Amino acid sequence: MTRAFRRRSLCSRPIDRLRFQASADGAPKSGFLRDMKVKEIFTYLLIGLPLVVFVGLVFRNPAADLSLGFAEARALERVVTNGSSESSGSENGFSRLSNRDKLIGGLLIPGFDEGSCLSRYQSSLYRRISTHRPSPYLISKLREYEALHRRCGPHTKPYDEAVEQLRSGSSVSLTECKYVVWMSYSGLGNKILTLASAFLYAVLTDRVLLVDPGKDMADLFCEPFPEKTWLLPNDFPLMDQFSNFNQKSPNCHGYMLKTNTLNESTEALPSYLYLHLVHDYDDHDKLFFCDQEQALLSRVPWLILKTDNYFVPSLFLIPSFEHELSNLFPQKDNVFHHLGRYLFHPSNHVWGLITRYYDAYLSSADELIGIQVRVFEIGSGPFEHIMDQILSCTLQEKILPGVDKEGFSSVSLERPRMKAVLMTSLSSGYYEKLRTLYWEYPTTTGEVIAVHQPSYEMYQQTEKKAHNRKAWAEMYLLSMSDLLVTSAWSTFGYVAQGLGGSKPWILYKAENMSTPNPACRRAMSMEPCFHAPPFYDCKAKKGIDTGVVVPHVRHCEDMSWGLKLVHHQDL
Repeated sequence: MTRAFRRRSLCSRPIDRLRFQASADGAPKSGFLRDMKVKEIFTYLLIGLPLVVFVGLVFRNPAADLSLGFAEARALERVVTNGSSESSGSENGFSRLSNRDKLIGGLLIPGFDEGSCLSRYQSSLYRRISTHRPSPYLISKLREYEALHRRCGPHTKPYDEAVEQLRSGSSVSLTECKYVVWMSYSGLGNKILTLASAFLYAVLTDRVLLVDPGKDMADLFCEPFPEKTWLLPNDFPLMDQFSNFNQKSPNCHGYMLKTNTLNESTEALPSYLYLHLVHDYDDHDKLFFCDQEQALLSRVPWLILKTDNYFVPSLFLIPSFEHELSNLFPQKDNVFHHLGRYLFHPSNHVWGLITRYYDAYLSSADELIGIQVRVFEIGSGPFEHIMDQILSCTLQEKILPGVDKEGFSSVSLERPRMKAVLMTSLSSGYYEKLRTLYWEYPTTTGEVIAVHQPSYEMYQQTEKKAHNRKAWAEMYLLSMSDLLVTSAWSTFGYVAQGLGGSKPWILYKAENMSTPNPACRRAMSMEPCFHAPPFYDCKAKKGIDTGVVVPHVRHCEDMSWGLKLVHHQDL
């Protein structure tokens, strides 16, 4: 009985143990007692000290810092638990084990007011770190451009002088700064791609990029440059003429070439030229991509650009830009990846849409799969052949697991691996069918598939602010995917793959209401496709196939006549 009592006392009550030992021996053993008291004090310190430190940290740090830390932990949790897609993450150019890269490899600079644009420095909490690092030369050129924009941006002395000359209508004279004005045109995906194209052109030609705000540019995006806005002031002299600019406008570059009122020998150049690079542009408009025309354009202080094309691939075919572009982008297929993450930061309202949806539905998944569905069929969907194509692609490429329709798959007692599928489409039909499939039947792998779709707007509503906010949020959410499936011809998908730095599986465009075979293919690169490129040799003055001139400019997977940039060593 005494032995059992002592055994219990050793584990539970050290003070009682001392009392019992003293009474049993007849006299207290003072040295042993002192040793035990020291051990007791040491034990209490070990237990209590961490608690005191934690309480002190809680009261010292503001709640915002704690929430930021939890957001970072949530983002990193998916990185750690997603073990099985490590190879796919690496293949898409990402490292899952990197620490937070707030400045995106040096693309961004510190010093912005974080509250005015939460996404600028928080986006790294929701993304893996891209292993596609920007070149030191690109970073230095971005810093040079920021200095130029600061010196020549709206309401600076050089800007006011250039505007005054433009307002006077006088022929061109020497100005301190030159400008390219991007006109707001077409859908949101096109706007993002063309704005990136215009910015690269501005960097190559030492011009300041100014952005026509349209109806919602300020509502969707943060300011990308320090101190000076990129938005064109409302009192810009030509603002009220933008809607009337076309291929027959007197100052249209192509029209002036066609009528021979503009050539290399022209001395009295106009103060501005309108560049019509829309999909319906003609052969004279396309001469923009010739070196001799670039020499002429360099003498004009104001260029007004209207386009719905990602024309970057053809800039790589202009000899005078070739060396500079090679220095800026040693790996040719990450132009939009770097420029997109530098320029396009969701506004606080849109960032709220993104983070709330991600935290509520996607953050707990072991793997995030994006499926972007853009249908060009006439009539109301969903279309059965499109649904069949989605399933054929995702199952054959092992993006999604198969289902056991006999219901014989065993149920694991351990926590199953979960994949979240983020679908975007104007219709809810494809989402509902996929969600129902994985609800009604178990997967053959034992994984749990959760299917989500943020919105279904039924039809594209380009001019509606709420529609564009949701569209921008969904592009950004798709760009967070570990694996991505996109639709042919879709600029929506191009933006997502470029921002995310992933080579998606592209769903081929369906013909004759039938499922293509194969249903999809892996993209050669993350770069968008230039849908309407020129096919012209400026020196030989004859038509050529511009998709075979250099190894890093190839025809697109989803549009045989289009052009896209590739890293030819990866092919």
